[in-house]
Amino acid sequence: MTRPCKIGVQLPEVERFVPWPEVVEMARAAEDVGFDSLWVGDHLLYDLKDGTQRGPWEAWTSLAAIASVTSRVEIGPLVASTSFHAPAMLAKQAATIDAISGGRLIVGLGAGWNQREYTAYGFEYDHRVSRFAEAFTIITTLLRENRIDFDGEYYSARDCVLDPPSGRAGGPPIMVGSNSPRMLSIALPRVDAWNVWWSIYGNTPEGFAAAKADVDAACAVAGRQPGEVQATAAVYVQVAGGEGRTFGGDKNRHMAPVSGSVEEIAERLTAFAEAGAAHLQLVVDPITRQSIEHLGEVLAVLDGAGR
Repeated sequence: MTRPCKIGVQLPEVERFVPWPEVVEMARAAEDVGFDSLWVGDHLLYDLKDGTQRGPWEAWTSLAAIASVTSRVEIGPLVASTSFHAPAMLAKQAATIDAISGGRLIVGLGAGWNQREYTAYGFEYDHRVSRFAEAFTIITTLLRENRIDFDGEYYSARDCVLDPPSGRAGGPPIMVGSNSPRMLSIALPRVDAWNVWWSIYGNTPEGFAAAKADVDAACAVAGRQPGEVQATAAVYVQVAGGEGRTFGGDKNRHMAPVSGSVEEIAERLTAFAEAGAAHLQLVVDPITRQSIEHLGEVLAVLDGAGR
């Protein structure tokens, strides 16, 4: 039996304060137990239900550090807001991290959504998708062609050269974090993969399959061949000690997680693969080293070596 699709795990965001050494421990544990990828959320600040605020470690700095303490897993932002950096600078960061990791970066990109952090950190929140369209053009062109001369309404990159490049021919793979029609119309002609967050499709294989059908139709309109753009999904998984997701912009915080025995979780993840997912990112409740090691047993089942 072989693993039905790639399976990664999202490292802590703002579920609780996690000291950086604990993040490193989790990253190493995830690689040791067999996860295919590690992901970090690109957010700056959340308002919590108790009236306090909390923010995660900065995403791109974290990815560089994670790249230096791992050797096999793919890494990426889930997903990076193109609004938080000048687009050419984001491409520079991505190329550098891809080189540091030895070609393990997946560049997840999105338009962002949490207005609170835009206001707090001084980023423009208006026309986010229009801004994304220009940023996406700059980032993808630089990563794939290493040069661009662009002057848009929101961003410019005049006679810009990405040097040194990442080292991979054609640059690292690019993934769009959206299934909305306008975002897809912008990104599908050029991306390698798309991703949908668990609360958007209902956290079920059936919901994911329905979302994928819509994106497949959009791929055809964009001139992409079937299977040319990989389908990926974040999946909310709860193990012992989980108390539910209580932050962020999830549309339904009471949505049922994937849970149960090791075998039941493995069966559910297999159903996502059968629905067409090429890569899953597990959003784990609680996100601890112990949870990661427990889910390693799920990976063993999926690999045919489990109990």
